[in-house]
Amino acid sequence: MIQKMSHATIYVLNQDVAKDFYVGKLGFEVKVDSSLPNGFRWLTVTPKGQPDLEIILMKVGSSSDFVKMKGGDTAEKDVETIGALLKKGWFGPGAFKTADCRKTYEELKAKGVEFVSEPKDQFYGVEAVFKDPFGNWFSMSQPKNY
Repeated sequence: MIQKMSHATIYVLNQDVAKDFYVGKLGFEVKVDSSLPNGFRWLTVTPKGQPDLEIILMKVGSSSDFVKMKGGDTAEKDVETIGALLKKGWFGPGAFKTADCRKTYEELKAKGVEFVSEPKDQFYGVEAVFKDPFGNWFSMSQPKNY
């Protein structure tokens, strides 16, 4: 029986830039940062207070060797297409919860985080939306019952 999710993936174009953003600006902690001899880098971060969920910061195209090993086919044009869609914001990977959306908005904005929308009252609480440096967007919400 499945008990809980342990890992989720966010695709990025540069893992060093991603690490700086998620750790330096959002305040996440690095869980694993390891490179294999073939150059593949396994980089995971966790929100403080949620160490059992690792967010994989996966470089677009870095799993190509794995796909080829399993008999699949990848092409550079596929990597370029995914990168272009990422930059356009076509991937909206998730929602983060905060105890005070307006305060967190001000803190992150001061660190240079780009917001798509300011905090607004919604039927479920207060929500603001921000983007990472690659175009991934996230809802940051303060639930009404928090």
